[in-house]
Amino acid sequence: MDIFLRFLTVRNIPQLFWSSPESLTLRPPFVSCIFLIVGLMIFGFGEALIIAAGLGVTPWTVLAQGIAEKAGITVGAATFAISFAVLILWIPLRQKPGIGTILNAVIIALMMDLALAISPRPEQFLIQLIMMLGGICAVGFGSAVYLIANLGPGARDGLMTAMQRMTGYPILTVRGFLEVIVVAAGFMLGGIVGLGTVCFAFGIGIAVSASAYSLHNWFRPGR
Repeated sequence: MDIFLRFLTVRNIPQLFWSSPESLTLRPPFVSCIFLIVGLMIFGFGEALIIAAGLGVTPWTVLAQGIAEKAGITVGAATFAISFAVLILWIPLRQKPGIGTILNAVIIALMMDLALAISPRPEQFLIQLIMMLGGICAVGFGSAVYLIANLGPGARDGLMTAMQRMTGYPILTVRGFLEVIVVAAGFMLGGIVGLGTVCFAFGIGIAVSASAYSLHNWFRPGR
């Protein structure tokens, strides 16, 4: 029970052997770069699984759908606008960017395209559910791996880490709050919400927190 409670109350991204001393650097450690890339690839693979499952898109995509509907623009353009707006929010939150902030968009997009090209599109609900839950776990684990590299988060993960640092609340609570607010706003604007959307909103905070906690225990110094 004590272990479970500790997992629920993880309040920061741990520093492990692949963590860069500085997030904003032109000469990042090689090992940090490797884990950054691996983490982002896992993240992109998880996103592809969620899409292929066909049970609903992620909350931020729902928001992009809603904004696109109201503004008369494409979902891609709305996604870009959202990312830009989130990056603007980094300024008062004092969140630092890094090469990971740029590679986040590039590597995840490439991995999603590759994975979607070979992913099955099951019609059985049970298989769809397993794929969707597996995708959420993969996104959470990939997030923890690349965030621990400390080379700069993606726009949305940066918002999570900045708000966690500002409020002191657990990662699980902050991420869950953000996702629920985003999906609610997207739904009110006309975005399409599915079972996968709801599961992601409530589950991604758990997945990131559990992954960060597990990695810290597996690789903590002196173990």
